[in-house]
Amino acid sequence: MNPQEMLLEHVAMERQTAWRAGGVARFGYAPSSEIELASFLKSNSRPDLPLFFVGLGSNLLIRDGGLEALVIFTHRGLSDIDVTERDRDTLFYASAGVALPKLARFSANMGFEGAEFMAGIPGSVGGGLAMNAGCYGSEVWDYVERVRTITSDGEIMERVPSDYIVEYRKVSGKGQRKEFFIGGWFRFNVGEKEKSRAKIKELLKRRVQDQPLSKPNSGSVFRNPDGDFAARLIEKSGLKGLQRGAAIVSNKHANFIINSGGATAKNIEDLILEVQSVVKLNSGVKLKREVHIMGDHC
Repeated sequence: MNPQEMLLEHVAMERQTAWRAGGVARFGYAPSSEIELASFLKSNSRPDLPLFFVGLGSNLLIRDGGLEALVIFTHRGLSDIDVTERDRDTLFYASAGVALPKLARFSANMGFEGAEFMAGIPGSVGGGLAMNAGCYGSEVWDYVERVRTITSDGEIMERVPSDYIVEYRKVSGKGQRKEFFIGGWFRFNVGEKEKSRAKIKELLKRRVQDQPLSKPNSGSVFRNPDGDFAARLIEKSGLKGLQRGAAIVSNKHANFIINSGGATAKNIEDLILEVQSVVKLNSGVKLKREVHIMGDHC
């Protein structure tokens, strides 16, 4: 089948994002492989529209008015994960749609250590590379050996970390044209399978204890400011339980906003803005969003 015939129209983004809220995307496409994606982009029938890549939809809010764009959904088709050998080096390759917890478990089962922290990140490899996701003192780019990217016209490239400026929750290319991450090679250390499995189990137990996982959420809403924690500042401002519509600042973890059922993207964005305003007033700190907000207001 011609990949262009698989183009979807008016895709409900509330089904594609972790918050389960938001409007529709004008077009969507879910490739079954990196090669199919390249073919699709080379013959893209809507080059006039902005291009966005979405994995598991964490750290993402699409406004209720929708997104006039072509969205590439990676989490179903870009799912390759493997061990590769090059010059006696053992590297783990994972495509953009692979969930980071899956990569953590895969490397642990192969007897390697270092990726355990990824079990605590509710996102995919593509998103983790794009924002240098991290938790428990480690970040994705600490382990990146190389990445595979694709341009908007379907050219596949390989790049190394020195091609990027990697910061806390931010990754920028050094002058190259816009490219999207479709995979990466990771280097982990040889370890002990059972120790790594036990560490993952402990991290997941800690996550269940500390985070409101029973309701739709997008993970940490704000970046931690230097020398402090966003959750501490939010709690100190008395904002736990603050509610706008069905969006609520979690009583369990103040840096989480949950959808208690039927929240709109506007409810969530209004709550984000109010938290920023009150924390700035009380502590003098302007919290920076970790969450990306895109699309049009109604």
